[in-house]
Amino acid sequence: MADGPHEGADTRRAKLVLGLRSGGVTEPSVLNAIEAIQRDLFVPELFKERAWEDSALPIACGQTISQPLIVGLMTQALQLKGRHRVLEIGTGSGYQTAVLAGLVRYVYTVERYRTLLGEAEARLKRLHVQNVISRFGDGHEGWPEQAPFDRVLVTAAPAEEPRRLLEQLKPNGVLVAPVGRGPVQSLLRYVGDGKGAFVKEELGEVRFVPLLSGVARES
Repeated sequence: MADGPHEGADTRRAKLVLGLRSGGVTEPSVLNAIEAIQRDLFVPELFKERAWEDSALPIACGQTISQPLIVGLMTQALQLKGRHRVLEIGTGSGYQTAVLAGLVRYVYTVERYRTLLGEAEARLKRLHVQNVISRFGDGHEGWPEQAPFDRVLVTAAPAEEPRRLLEQLKPNGVLVAPVGRGPVQSLLRYVGDGKGAFVKEELGEVRFVPLLSGVARES
């Protein structure tokens, strides 16, 4: 089939997955989870034709739906297993949430924008995703009542090491987050040593919106 805007969604989706594989997403379960998600359901109508591009796109409240390659690499970096309970900071469109939900037992997701959370919940319900528990709140605080978690994924950039979130991990847990001030951050993975300390690994440079404190006031 010829390239172009008239390609079917299945063809575009297959091309996207091939691109992710060549970009370093090699874990079959992660690729399968991404391929199973209808990304066009998570982007605004204005950008439907670009839903299968490997690029970040604007969503409501000045936020973005992440580039699929970054979604794949961050998900892969978590080293997920089916029994895991995962805390996600920043629900956004719900796209990353849906990918996680296809791989683990439960996803606990926190969002500071009521508008985004409501829209994401509606999308996940439409897709019959039933293992996501959502909360309107301050991502900096995590979800201590549900801790400890096997994994934590942060989809906005804290300026400094997210100590409060690390405290909510199991001793051998993994946290993946973009950390740093400014438009470019370091994607970091923290792996628990089982004794209360964490080994930090840099995975590359990324661009995320900042992780803000509190909840948003929306007009």
